[in-house]
Amino acid sequence: MSEDFAGHNDRQPDQTGASDPQDAQSPLPPVEDDPDVGDSRRPLIRAARGGLIALAAVTVFSLALWGATRDLPGIYGALIGAAIGGGFLLMTIGVVLVTANSSPQVTLGAVLGSWLLKAALLLVVLIVIKDKTFYDNTALGVTIILVLVAMLGSEIMAITRTKLMYIPEK
Repeated sequence: MSEDFAGHNDRQPDQTGASDPQDAQSPLPPVEDDPDVGDSRRPLIRAARGGLIALAAVTVFSLALWGATRDLPGIYGALIGAAIGGGFLLMTIGVVLVTANSSPQVTLGAVLGSWLLKAALLLVVLIVIKDKTFYDNTALGVTIILVLVAMLGSEIMAITRTKLMYIPEK
């Protein structure tokens, strides 16, 4: 086979002017500079951070809105709604982070078990406060929905925008 046909044996200087690929400077930082580059928990940690920021923003917004329109019952409704919505999502991320280094079966069991526990806890809380008049029902419901939408959106963005190094097994 001729070298013209193969083409891959030709050594051409690259953009940096180095004739040997070993001498060329990479435009990317070395992997050793980032200690978390191989940490598979990093997307979840970023999702938790983004979720906490979204939770804080929605909570402040809801407290201002419902406090201005419904007074103290609106504030209580917003606080309970933020606790329910935020607690639900942050507990799921926490369970996945705790079980990140275990088998997928253990993680799945822990996530499903925590979901059942959260559903039971939510049911108990809603039964206990059902007939109470110290909070506003509308503030509670709207705040839960706003918190869930904002946190899920921020967590999805954090997870999808996190870059991880992948080295396939040979």
